[in-house]
Amino acid sequence: MKAIIILGDGMSDYPIASLGGKTPLQAANKPNMDKLAAMGRNGQFKTVPDDMPPGSEVANLAVLGYDVRAVYQGRGVLEGAAMGVKIGEDDLAMRCNLICLQDGKIKNHSAGHISTEEAHILVDVLNRELGSQGISFHHGVSYRHLMLLKNGSPGVKLTPPHDVPGTPWNDVLPEVKSAEGKATAEILTDLIIRSHAVLYSHPVNQMRIAHGKDPANSIWFWSAGKRPQMQTFMELYGKSGAVISAVDLLHGIGIYAGFKNLYVEGATGLYNTNYKGKVEAALDAIGKVDVVYLHIEAADEAGHEGDIALKIKCIEAIDQRVVKPIMEATAMMDEPIALALLPDHPTPCEIRTHVHDPVPFVIYKPGVEADPVQKYDETSAEAGAYGLIADGEFIRLLLMD
Repeated sequence: MKAIIILGDGMSDYPIASLGGKTPLQAANKPNMDKLAAMGRNGQFKTVPDDMPPGSEVANLAVLGYDVRAVYQGRGVLEGAAMGVKIGEDDLAMRCNLICLQDGKIKNHSAGHISTEEAHILVDVLNRELGSQGISFHHGVSYRHLMLLKNGSPGVKLTPPHDVPGTPWNDVLPEVKSAEGKATAEILTDLIIRSHAVLYSHPVNQMRIAHGKDPANSIWFWSAGKRPQMQTFMELYGKSGAVISAVDLLHGIGIYAGFKNLYVEGATGLYNTNYKGKVEAALDAIGKVDVVYLHIEAADEAGHEGDIALKIKCIEAIDQRVVKPIMEATAMMDEPIALALLPDHPTPCEIRTHVHDPVPFVIYKPGVEADPVQKYDETSAEAGAYGLIADGEFIRLLLMD
């Protein structure tokens, strides 16, 4: 049976006092998600082991059934693949965010969601001022970029900026994790500090400040790793696939998984993304491949901003503009299509970062008896027929006949 996976990045959360002790999923008006839960079988999925970073890179690999301990090499190498950056065996690849510092602290991880056009200008300046034969910066989307360090060591501890908003930046600089990482940590710390002078006075940032926007006044490195060794999804599960997303990370996973990467005009990774275009791409793709992975980033960004109202709005948009049309369209198809709905990880608004807690999931297969669950949320999923799963169990449950 073919399948469409609807991945609402960071949708799950903790109970919030201002919502009467409800989570955003429980507070949102989401009749279509609830209908899917009532039609299908539910459970909880621990996507990230407790001793691994609870990032989207680990969690989405787990959703697709990969052994994350064996294949995880950091986010940078995955995004680099999507960006078309050639990563050599001696290269250490890492995410390079453009971030905003204020009063000596990390204000946000996204420089106020800087535009891609502005960001590319700044990345070019970084290459001119800080780049060298062994150091190169590569354009991404909005605040998300890549840096390659020749002969760098992964023996460093790098703190994701979205994990520490409000923290003094010099308290979370690169740290030495092993003796081999000492020189790498020193290089990365030096680049971060030197970036302040390069970026602060640049006309792009001066214009942003003049218009009341957050400047991109620092770079920040995280999730460093070497090129991974991964089997394709076809080699693992005998299925073809396609990825639809607005972020390079998912397209990088798609490349290593052997999926088709589908790019939708107007897909932003935010609430204003092109939902209709993504749905149309997913419905077209399911006629050509076995599994469609439809990734929607918006709720995660709202969680990182700590914006409860926006997170609820994002969930409701996924319900009305993604889940509903996909349920209606697949119900009319001649071939039965399985549908799955889940986040990759929780991004609780009150702490504004990812956590290791299990996420609620539902799998609906035409003709398969439903369980008693009637709502799609964190608490309802506890009573689901699938119970608590981990590792590659989700994808096996979805794909098995």
